[in-house]
Amino acid sequence: MILKNTLERRMRRKGRIRTKIQGNTSRPRLAVYRSLKHIYAQIIDDVQGRTIVSASSLSKDVRDQMKDAKSSMEVCRLVGMVAAKKALEQNITEVVFDRSGYLYHGRVKAVADGAREAGLKF
Repeated sequence: MILKNTLERRMRRKGRIRTKIQGNTSRPRLAVYRSLKHIYAQIIDDVQGRTIVSASSLSKDVRDQMKDAKSSMEVCRLVGMVAAKKALEQNITEVVFDRSGYLYHGRVKAVADGAREAGLKF
């Protein structure tokens, strides 16, 4: 089967990743989604099926800090830091990182580095 576009290839990778990764109450899943302009991070408890924490480049607390950021990489790092700070407020210290089929470099890696920098372990 020949996959024609990048979205189909990403969805195949995402499916393979999600069979191995599942977030639970003690160690929820940090899922990252990136669009062309923005980046989103959610911490999800898959057992209960609910989002515990969310942060994005559109959220108000990130936009206030974004004025100092000079590049999209810094914005992504800020999104990771904000998500980690919100998680630590709810006593979540360890997560499972879900890159959602994206390659682990660039903006996705910046979110992970920002979350680690703020104190999350994964």
